[in-house]
Amino acid sequence: MEVDVTKQNITVNKLVNTKKETVTIEGDMIVPDVKPDILNTIDTVGNICIYKKEVLDGKVRFDGSINLNVIYLADSETDTTRGLATALDFTQIIDVDNCRSGMELRNNISIKDIECKVLNGRKINTRVVLEIEVYIYSNEEINILKQINNVEDIQTLNSKMQINNLVGTGCCRASAKDTISLGEEDCLAEVLKTELKLINSEMKVSYNKVLLKADACVKLMYLTESGEIKVVVSNIPVMGFIDMQNVSENNILNCQYEIKNILVKPNSAEQHSIYIEIEFEICCDATDSMEVESIQDMYCPNSNLEFKQKEVNTMTNKQINKNICNIRERISIPEISSNRIYDVEIMPNINNVNILNGRMVYEGELKLNFIFSSNTNTGIDTKRYSIPFTHNIDNENINQNKVINTKVNCVNDEFVITSDGMIDCKVDLEFETQMHEDRSINIIDEIQMIEENDNTNPSMIVYIVKQGDTIWEIAKKYKTTMQEIININNLDNGDEIFVGEKLFIPRYYSNRIA
Repeated sequence: MEVDVTKQNITVNKLVNTKKETVTIEGDMIVPDVKPDILNTIDTVGNICIYKKEVLDGKVRFDGSINLNVIYLADSETDTTRGLATALDFTQIIDVDNCRSGMELRNNISIKDIECKVLNGRKINTRVVLEIEVYIYSNEEINILKQINNVEDIQTLNSKMQINNLVGTGCCRASAKDTISLGEEDCLAEVLKTELKLINSEMKVSYNKVLLKADACVKLMYLTESGEIKVVVSNIPVMGFIDMQNVSENNILNCQYEIKNILVKPNSAEQHSIYIEIEFEICCDATDSMEVESIQDMYCPNSNLEFKQKEVNTMTNKQINKNICNIRERISIPEISSNRIYDVEIMPNINNVNILNGRMVYEGELKLNFIFSSNTNTGIDTKRYSIPFTHNIDNENINQNKVINTKVNCVNDEFVITSDGMIDCKVDLEFETQMHEDRSINIIDEIQMIEENDNTNPSMIVYIVKQGDTIWEIAKKYKTTMQEIININNLDNGDEIFVGEKLFIPRYYSNRIA
């Protein structure tokens, strides 16, 4: 007999696996002929560009480069501080269990450390330590059984559950372009370093499109022809659109910006400006939190009901929250007290996360690298400093069962030398936490009904309740209904039964007359 059913189609999104790996990228940098020999390095920074990434069976592959800027002490009587720029290309393959081609990849790649070793006056060896975090997701369309339409006396065990339905995913390319003006009196000699961070990220939904906006905060340190070191900061707008059918403002939107390429090009001396262009790839997915009622088990007292079951793993109760941690410290660094701070490189590190009911406690340190003027022959020096911090995030949905991923970005900073030589440090860190629970869904499919004419079953059975029994399982085993058992045994507490309790199990008759 063909069974007519009603099903609901949804797309479930699940986190297949995560992997965090520390890798070292190493290469040599040659000093161009137009620049003086190098005596020692003063500071090195880098920006990561990912040209291509690919999900393969059992692994993921990244192709990219690290755009490095090295400030160095030159072997020259006239030019003591100079800069080098180069790109350190890399291909990195990371093994990830259960990863399959076609799955979705999200990642977070950051520079944890850079070491430079001068091999000779024309050559530097550079080692960059990268921390690569990989998140592999799979999307699966499933049909949830809602109702049996053409079978009499069908008994069903229904369950309500909260599920995250994947509405859609998409990517787009976006560019941030600007000509950054320098001081009119500044004749640019060279760019010493470029730092980039993304701030003020926003997402809006309109007419089946996701509008993505952010600011690329670009900080340039440069050297003038007169030997002065200066810094200029500019926020360049970034905007992109992603077409996504059925997306709405109520969906949970998750977005990732990834740098594909950076171009820094000084304009002519008369223009006193630097042209910068940054190419991004922006990926976004939208999920909808919905309550679904589905049939988890079923049987028919008068027929043999056959069906197949499978378990599907998915995510539920997904949340994305942003929280600001304000770090305010007054510190003393005697070497800097009477000098000028050119720049401060900021690297937030999370050392420990304690997850409690309703709260997450982060313990970390803010690693700072001060670049400042000095009385040495270079006129510039660096000093490292670390500020420990603790940050609490309160949320009633936080518990030990949650899978929680956290990204930390510095969105604002200010360092001021006060009149007494102390340094007022103001740093705002943005904590983005993504939380979800893993859940298994029971899917029923391939249902067949076979008529049964066996009337040899006794009219009444006495059953002693055992550990783990439920009325549903007893009714299914003896092909009666839960309500029949509840009525004949006068169970006042509905389907609550106790070990050792004696139950009368009546034979089921279709259309029974009370």
